[in-house]
Formats: sequence, C-alpha cells, structure tokens
Amino acid sequence: MDSFGKVSIITPSYNCAAYVGETIESILAQTYQDWELLITDDCSTDDSRDVIKSYADKDPRIRLLCLDKNSGAGVARNNSIKDARGRYIAFCDSDDRWTPEKLEKQLRFMRQNDCAMSYTSYMTCDENGEPEGIVVCRHRETLRSAMRDDKIGCLTVVYDTEKVGKVYMPRLRKRQDWAMKLLVLQKCREARGIKEPLAWYRLRSDSISRNKRSLIKYNIAVYREIFGWSGLRSTLFFLVFFSPSYILKKLGLKYINQ
Repeated sequence: MDSFGKVSIITPSYNCAAYVGETIESILAQTYQDWELLITDDCSTDDSRDVIKSYADKDPRIRLLCLDKNSGAGVARNNSIKDARGRYIAFCDSDDRWTPEKLEKQLRFMRQNDCAMSYTSYMTCDENGEPEGIVVCRHRETLRSAMRDDKIGCLTVVYDTEKVGKVYMPRLRKRQDWAMKLLVLQKCREARGIKEPLAWYRLRSDSISRNKRSLIKYNIAVYREIFGWSGLRSTLFFLVFFSPSYILKKLGLKYINQ
C-alpha cells in the first residue's frame, strides 16, 4: 500500500459513551493504518472518558485529551489540532463513523489531483444507526461557493498541512467547522470532492445542529469573523445568497432521498 504520510484524526467528545466506541472501531478498521486519533473530551458527565481510555490503553495511536471546563466542539477540536503530528488533518465526531477505505481512497485522490483539501459524499443514519439517506457532494468547491452555503460535511474533510499549514477553528460556539473550511479555502482557493459516500453521519434529536433557526445568528457571525464584514453586510449576504442556496440544497437532498 502507498504511504501518503501520517493522518491526524480530530475527534471532539461530549457525552457520547453510547456511540464513541463505534467511531473508534471505524478508525481502527481503516485500510490505511498510518494515523493517530486525538480525542479531546469536553468534560463529559457520562462514561465517555472510560470508553475512550479503554481503547487508548490498547492502541498507542489513540490519545485521550481532556479539557478543564466545558468549552464546545470548536475548542475541543483545536485542542487536538494543537497536538497533532500528522501531515494531514481529518475530522470525525464521536457519534459518526467512516467506511473502511475512506482514508486510503481520499489520500490517493488528493495526491492524484494535487489538492490541499478534499471531502466526500456521506450517508446519514438515525440514533440507532439505521440508514436514512445520502448527502451527495459536488466535485469542486471554491471560497466563493462555500461562502454561499456550507456543502462540505466536516466528517469527510481532510486537509494537507504541507500546503496550508495547521488551520484552527475560530472561537465560535457554533458553525466553527464551516468557518474553518472557509479559512482553508482562503489559502488554497479550491477543494475537491469524491462522489462516493465514505462516512456515516448520525442524526441525533439532541444535536445543536438540528435546530436550524438557532444557527442563523452563528451563520452571520461567521461572515463577521472570517471576512471582517459589518453586521448589516453579513445579514444581507446571508439573506440574499446563503438562504436561497441552502433551501435549494435541502430540496435537492429531499428529491434524492425520496
């Protein structure tokens, strides 16, 4: 098997004891084995740390890091990125999982296309892991297209630190993953997608991303944080460009998954 360099897999954890074992097992099952898994626990109140530690004790590639106070997924991810030693940075949340060939296929694709950031389509499932649908990515995303709507699933993202350096997530409580992708695209201008679904995204009733109305102010905050726009300009851009693009995306996904 080709060697592409070490991959640092970034996983935030908060009260995911019921799912994080599946996440870790999907990483262990990768056909590409040159990776490290950095899981930062955000002060879980369930048995998440015990579950993670049971895996870390058996495999030195898995590292459990812990925050002193609950700070959100963005801070947890940044804590892992800070300690990452791999050439590539990849993301998989503690309730999601990957297909076995994800890393191998994605890294080969990145080498063949000389791209700094890649992503893939992904499947969705319910809380019990039962399939629900598919989110099909586009072949190419640019800074301009990503500004209009976040069409890249964070659980599928891999970026190359040799091309763009380490890119951290802004200190936003929500939508910080979209902001991070915009920061990467400011450096590389283009990301490339693989149509094949190579990950599973778990739809949970208690997820903060399920309430889309509550995310509106954070979407607007991303424009202010990343581009330095005024509140008025950010709001107008959201209403004129983001909202229509988001609605069309959702209609398209509904049609595909009928």
